[in-house]
Amino acid sequence: MNVVVVESPAKAKTINKYLGPGYKVLASFGHVRDLPAKDGSVLPDQDFEMFWEVDTASQKRMKDIADAVKSSDGLFLATDPDREGEAISWHVLDLLKKKKVIGDKPVKRVVFNAITKKAVLDAMANPRDIDTPLVDAYLARRALDYLVGFNLSPVLWRKLPGARSAGRVQSVALRLVCDRETEIERFVAEEYWNISALLKTPRGDEFEAKLVSHQGKRMQRNSVTNGDQAAGIKALLEGAAFAVDSVEAKPVKRNPGPPFTTSTLQQAASSKLGFSASRTMQVAQKLYEGIDIGGETVGLITYMRTDGVQMAPEAIEAARSAVLDQFGPRYVPEKARIYSTKAKNAQEAHEAIRPTDFNRSPDKVRRFLDADQLRLYDLIWKRGIASQMASAEIERTTVEILADNKGDKAGLRAVGSVIRFDGFIAAYTDQREEGEPAEDGDDEDGRLPEINAREALAKNKINSSQHFTEPPPRYSEASLIKKMEELGIGRPSTYAATLKTLSDREYVIMDKRKLIPHSKGRLVTAFLENFFTKYVEYDFTADLEEKLDKISAGELNWKDVLRAFWQDFFAQIEDTKELRVTNVLDALNEALAPLVFPKREDGSDPRICQVCGTGNLSLKLGKYGAFVGCSNYPECNFTRQLTSDGGAEAEAGGNEPRALGKDPVTEEEITLRSGRFGPYVQRGDGKEAKRSSLPKGWAPADIDFEKALSLLSLPRDVGVHPETGKMISAGLGRYGPFVLHDGTYANLEGIEDVLSIGLNRAVTVLAEKKANPGGRGRTAAVALKELGEHPDGGAMTVREGRFGPYVNWGKVNATLPKGKDPQSVTVEEALVLIAERAAKDSGGKSKAKKAPAKSAKAKSEDGAAAKPKKTVAKPKAAATKKAPAKTATKAKTTKKSAT
Repeated sequence: MNVVVVESPAKAKTINKYLGPGYKVLASFGHVRDLPAKDGSVLPDQDFEMFWEVDTASQKRMKDIADAVKSSDGLFLATDPDREGEAISWHVLDLLKKKKVIGDKPVKRVVFNAITKKAVLDAMANPRDIDTPLVDAYLARRALDYLVGFNLSPVLWRKLPGARSAGRVQSVALRLVCDRETEIERFVAEEYWNISALLKTPRGDEFEAKLVSHQGKRMQRNSVTNGDQAAGIKALLEGAAFAVDSVEAKPVKRNPGPPFTTSTLQQAASSKLGFSASRTMQVAQKLYEGIDIGGETVGLITYMRTDGVQMAPEAIEAARSAVLDQFGPRYVPEKARIYSTKAKNAQEAHEAIRPTDFNRSPDKVRRFLDADQLRLYDLIWKRGIASQMASAEIERTTVEILADNKGDKAGLRAVGSVIRFDGFIAAYTDQREEGEPAEDGDDEDGRLPEINAREALAKNKINSSQHFTEPPPRYSEASLIKKMEELGIGRPSTYAATLKTLSDREYVIMDKRKLIPHSKGRLVTAFLENFFTKYVEYDFTADLEEKLDKISAGELNWKDVLRAFWQDFFAQIEDTKELRVTNVLDALNEALAPLVFPKREDGSDPRICQVCGTGNLSLKLGKYGAFVGCSNYPECNFTRQLTSDGGAEAEAGGNEPRALGKDPVTEEEITLRSGRFGPYVQRGDGKEAKRSSLPKGWAPADIDFEKALSLLSLPRDVGVHPETGKMISAGLGRYGPFVLHDGTYANLEGIEDVLSIGLNRAVTVLAEKKANPGGRGRTAAVALKELGEHPDGGAMTVREGRFGPYVNWGKVNATLPKGKDPQSVTVEEALVLIAERAAKDSGGKSKAKKAPAKSAKAKSEDGAAAKPKKTVAKPKAAATKKAPAKTATKAKTTKKSAT
């Protein structure tokens, strides 16, 4: 019996059926170990020694694999056919060797690009050894991402409060988004005029021609820059005689594009289907791993993480055969099409993304797929088959027209195109992103009437319209991925995770499928551009990617690359120790002037405080991030928040209160104000004044007296509970809108519910909360997960509390890091959290035995460390070995993983 290790359990089940009883297929569930998200996981001063950690779940899986290997005849490592897959195989083998279960058993690496019986059996018949250069490239990439993330992020935390992380690829992608926003802000619209003539042939057919020359001078789109110039040309055309100078009909061929790569699939799925990059990869993963079709699980597409554009020879023949069957012989080109990529640093190690069987058309598998799976498969199948179809044949007609008004002349042109043979267009056509320039002829595909050279044309109407140039469009996920690939930044397989990281960090927000940099994202980018310029340069990042590719090709030594990088990077990190916050703020004020100091309608200096009239406005750094404040503080307490969409909130007269009316009961003035933490309403003055922040979704401009009064009336009594006789109230708290009864809180959907909820609905919501105490709210804490016994005795559990989930051991309660799934907490993580909490509670004298220094598995695509909510002092441990003079990172050990 042979053991086969794959990555996913779904794949294991399918492959086990293909291989039969002589094999046992087990899943590693992805990576089995990773670098702990703490100081010292990579040690540059010890020749970049790396310390790996196996989490609890992986320990169990590796035990199952090791037990199976003990009694096996051999081991086949069949993880995915890419760098990460090679790394997983290397990790699994290394752990099995340490467990001493391999012995002299044969170990082979097999790769298959598709999960079909033929692909799997062919791979098993042609095994190889683990690709050492590919593993070296993985190690170099992992070390680089760790060193950047866990050294640069702490600098941000110290010098730029509110910033969460930086990363090798993440920060450069963010810079692209921020640079585009800066372009938009600095864009100055220019006026231009379009001039055209609606003309009629001698046969009575109308068509439109556009101005292309005036008095012998070529006219571009922006050549006519004002109304007077446009009026002069229009007057010339109004009185001119029109004649056809020439007619040229030219055949044009349009060739199909190659099959999808990872990035082009993400772009097309965004443009045509509205999928995010991560959604595209989720659906593609399922199509690759296999769909149950008539009782048999079959992989429908080849591996979806690739930058190769070529298909295997047998797939090309299958595609040509399918074209013949479904479209006819004219649609099959004489020769098979061969593609090569234009993307920078493309590896092309694997096939393009294609159907595993071109005869399995979307209609044939429709009933086996859900809606998203069908839509994506349809896209992949059509693009794949179109890549081997004949060119589209288009006849493009260009008509040159001369306008003559008593010797004053102008030239006009009419262009039309007609598809004479649709070719590949019968299967697939690309769709442009909004704001993307059209390809030649794409916007002029109308048919022209019969027009003959030298014939006179009648004038029906002269059109003159004013326009203004527009700024470049914001990036969408698709266009950002396209730009990153063009620049050679990152790898296609990492793009979805990089974009998700930017969103999770709240560095960018998505609005109508466009990426808008959040103010904190722009602050981070400006900081890095000023103080770590080299490491967010596009060329530097692309060159580093190229070196990583050379490592995977065996052309460079991975540690040489790390040494060269670390020497300069460490020196830059050390230099920031002398960097003062005032230097940072001065640099950010200049770099982000349009964001921090938006122009005022009255034309006054946007850097002068409008409240006191003498103070200078500047960025200030607070506990919750950056805000704008006055230099005359505390005499002048003007502050202004930067808005979440990347801009600055309108000053609305600074933070001067806006009167809304008087409270009908107390006669106190109700005002709308702007504070350091955002807009709020207030009743009365002084420290005892009642205040209420505006709830999410309520804009200051929309607040009137009634809305303000309703907010200030909270919490309000809803009614007496019919069972207990105690009052139910509704209010707005730290965790959002709620109803409260007898110490139990239950969340409501929105502020409208707080203001309108009645007794019956409130009783129902409270009953639902009681039935589901694990939901968000403030009932008595319940155990969400049992973790087992603590080494010092006593049960450890994960519980849901008033301030979120936490780990409990006796009287010690340790809050989980923000975003941590309570069900994913491991025993090792719990022990660390308990030890830290106990140490803090006792002022450094731990109540609990210190847990092993392990932390959650880091899963960030580029190793960017996320800032923990709090840094907790660990109990001092006896030194067992003198630390090296320079450690791998100056970051403090944190509770939170790299993601």
